Amino acid sequence: MKIAIVANGQEKSKKIEKELKVLIADTNAEIEMNSPDIVITVGGDGTLLSAFHQYAHLLDKVRFVGIHTGHLGFYTDWRDYELAALVESLSKDQGNSVSYPLLEVHVTYGNNQQKKYLALNESTIRNVNRTMVTDIFIKEELFEVFRGDGLSIATPTGSTAYNKSVGGAVLHPRINALQLTEIASLNNRVYRTLGSPVVIPSDEWIQLKLSEHGEYLLTIDQLNFKEQNIKKIVYKIAKERIHFASYRHTHFWLRVRDAFICDSKVGEALE
Repeated sequence: MKIAIVANGQEKSKKIEKELKVLIADTNAEIEMNSPDIVITVGGDGTLLSAFHQYAHLLDKVRFVGIHTGHLGFYTDWRDYELAALVESLSKDQGNSVSYPLLEVHVTYGNNQQKKYLALNESTIRNVNRTMVTDIFIKEELFEVFRGDGLSIATPTGSTAYNKSVGGAVLHPRINALQLTEIASLNNRVYRTLGSPVVIPSDEWIQLKLSEHGEYLLTIDQLNFKEQNIKKIVYKIAKERIHFASYRHTHFWLRVRDAFICDSKVGEALE
């Protein structure tokens, strides 16, 4: 088995990375950063997002494992004091995994140049200098004309991230869908939008036709791009999926409770 380790720049994460390499050296596995079978991240969800984009070209081969060195994350199942148990699980690996949907973002520019991105959490689009105006199509049907700060399109796993902070719903990651959430839309007697999140099934897609050729800020997870002359953006569930090695997997709703309501131990005491 070939293993890559991606750690953030914090001293604690670097220390965990060194300890992990020592433990792996005593197994039949080897450290291989270019073409791994397993990618282990040390840090938090942000570190795993970075690793996802680093190895996005190997999604059909690689599986991810997250070690969190702080609070419980939505992509990190292991704590920093469980390294020995994790390495033991690696040595008994049976190739099992759990997979989650990804977001495909297809951008077309005025000169017909095209770019494709994959997002694990979400993609957002905003006009940098003024109110954004765009026609929103679901499949080929015009749904609404949006005016406001911007739009967020999220995966189910990304529904607990920026999507939730702008009023989106929390979706279980087994739901193979994407979610459109408006960011500060204008709603009055002249301009009207639905004003609530929209969940789109995997066999449909969202298409934005931008009515202005200004400067836009396009985000793909933690990546930011300032773009000009965008003509159209299409969002849909990608054919690719992310795979997590399923040695142990924390229940999704337990993660939600721990992150937003109360710590599990506190919850148990209250029960």
